[in-house]
Amino acid sequence: MSQVAVSLAMALTMIVVAVIAGPPLFEAHMRQAGHESPNVLVHSEEAFNTAGTLALLIGLLIAATGSIVVSVVITRRLRHSLDDLGAAAARISDGDYAQRVTHADSRELASLADSFNAMAAQLDSIEASRRRLLTDLAHEIRTPLASMDVCVESLEDGAIEPGPQAWQILHGQIERIARLTDDLGQVSAAEEGRLDLVLESVDAYELAGEAVLAASESYERKGVRLVLAPNGGEAEVRADSTRIGQVLGNLLSNALRHTPAGGRVDVRVLTEADAVVIEVADTGDGIAAEHLPHIFERFYRADTARDRDSGGTGVGLAISRAIALAHGGQLTAASVGPGTGATLSLRLPRALRLPG
Repeated sequence: MSQVAVSLAMALTMIVVAVIAGPPLFEAHMRQAGHESPNVLVHSEEAFNTAGTLALLIGLLIAATGSIVVSVVITRRLRHSLDDLGAAAARISDGDYAQRVTHADSRELASLADSFNAMAAQLDSIEASRRRLLTDLAHEIRTPLASMDVCVESLEDGAIEPGPQAWQILHGQIERIARLTDDLGQVSAAEEGRLDLVLESVDAYELAGEAVLAASESYERKGVRLVLAPNGGEAEVRADSTRIGQVLGNLLSNALRHTPAGGRVDVRVLTEADAVVIEVADTGDGIAAEHLPHIFERFYRADTARDRDSGGTGVGLAISRAIALAHGGQLTAASVGPGTGATLSLRLPRALRLPG
């Protein structure tokens, strides 16, 4: 209707302009051509008005018809695409995240369809992660609770005597649940930006050295060699030493868990123009390509057969990535494939130096 209204307004404007400006201009040209006779001028002006009006009306009628037809076709196509988009959005709001829309012929609508499909895919992924999180969380809690239940029943039946062994079992399972809830609280706080960070300029090489020193005993017990590469130059970052130490501890613990005895883990501090990268590279299990995008998700385990007691709570890398992001940095993983080892890289922004 808007396009039709615009077309009518344009036609009316053309008619008014032609009626007002046409006859005087025609008469002026006739006089310049030497036709001064009033009868000739009147007859010629009537002929001009009749021919001009007829031609103008026919032209406007053809243009208006074409405009209306084109407008109807475009509007129907646009409405069809938007109806599909609206219906898909309604189904997604009802929880059907598998909905996708087809591409329209229009470049703008095709771009909108791409954005909508990307949003739907992200929502689908988030929903899948939420379901997996609830399932894994239930499993993580069920296992220690089952152990505690067995221990309590044994105490009630007299199968075991109340004493250090029973209390140790109960205490160990309670500690496991407490560690799990604490880890979940930390990753949620980090992802929601609720971490209290005490930022200061610190040397990334010193942070790496402290983390290596703290983990060296565990590495010696397992027979894995832990090597800190020599300092490659100035590597000051603005970071919370405690939190970054926690991240490096998680990375070294993860590398030790996946590296067999006789293997090696290298820690390197690399400097870039605007960032410092701390790499933890191991010669262990490696990561398959299909697992790489998911290893920082809560409870995700590339090796589902790994024992959960020896495999940690499954949120250490998720906490580490959240802490890295809270620092304005990044935590990434790379691996050629199973059996080739893996490299986890913590990238932190350089500390800004004030002039003078």
